[in-house]
Amino acid sequence: MSAPRGVDLRVRIGPMALANPVLTASGTFGYGDEYAHVVDVAGLGAVITKTVTLEPRAGNPPRRIAETAGGMLNSIGLENVGLAAFRRDKLPRLRRLDATIVASVGGETPAELERLVAALGRERGIAGFEINFSCPNVARGGARYWAAPRRLERTLARLRPLTRAALIAKLSPDVTSIADLARACEQGGADAVTAVNTFVGMAVDLEQRGSRLGRATGGLSGPAIKPLALARCHEAARAIRIPVIGSGGIMNARDALEFIAVGATAVQVGTASFIHPRAAQDVLEGLREALEARGVRRLLSWRGALSGGPSRPELIPRERRRA
Repeated sequence: MSAPRGVDLRVRIGPMALANPVLTASGTFGYGDEYAHVVDVAGLGAVITKTVTLEPRAGNPPRRIAETAGGMLNSIGLENVGLAAFRRDKLPRLRRLDATIVASVGGETPAELERLVAALGRERGIAGFEINFSCPNVARGGARYWAAPRRLERTLARLRPLTRAALIAKLSPDVTSIADLARACEQGGADAVTAVNTFVGMAVDLEQRGSRLGRATGGLSGPAIKPLALARCHEAARAIRIPVIGSGGIMNARDALEFIAVGATAVQVGTASFIHPRAAQDVLEGLREALEARGVRRLLSWRGALSGGPSRPELIPRERRRA
């Protein structure tokens, strides 16, 4: 579908052909249907659901949200309805939205992720899966567990044969080298990586002499992390040939343009939706206007517009492992 007013915003993420590059970030947009009365969800590039796990999760104890300078800490703990209820109750509603749906899935082990993708891979209406390898707010199966490149590569190689839909690996920023993780995901068969999830942070209540969250740390998001997220996105884009989806502090169209300039193929809008429910749609409309004002007719010609990057690796990568 061509974008109006002569600006071609189309992008491709593996087998997904998206009308535009603006996606909603998992955990910030419910399952998608909750925002349908205020946002044209069918007009967005894609809607990424809350992370789904095999069994329902109650999540972490309160307090779960703490505002910080230029950002927000969350400690939700992957609260969700579980696989059975997602298939029974949520998916039928999502299909009626006529939106491109990417299901976020999370597991404590590779075997759990296999069961999730195998079950949902047969469901109509799911265009892709974002594998949550990076939640900082769970005790088991969180960002630290998935920070091993070989584990990522082996896990994605096991998931790849289970679905023809797009496989997107969502990465943690709290690692020594996000490039190493991105390369492992590419070798394992991922169609794209998301850079990045939230950073681990703290907020202290001096009067109570304790954390302002129900647990010591939480995931920091919002404008405060944008410079850090941009750097991780740029590093990942220089390391791999598959698309990078930029995420972290995108509040407006200018932010989105910056991520695309450093090499992102698409972007995710997250924390901004808590402030303004129409944020993702506003970013999309502003992106089209900003490109038009710069005389850019194809989004792809803006990608990597940053001087000196992103360069593509000179070494020919190993062939993807596909069972």
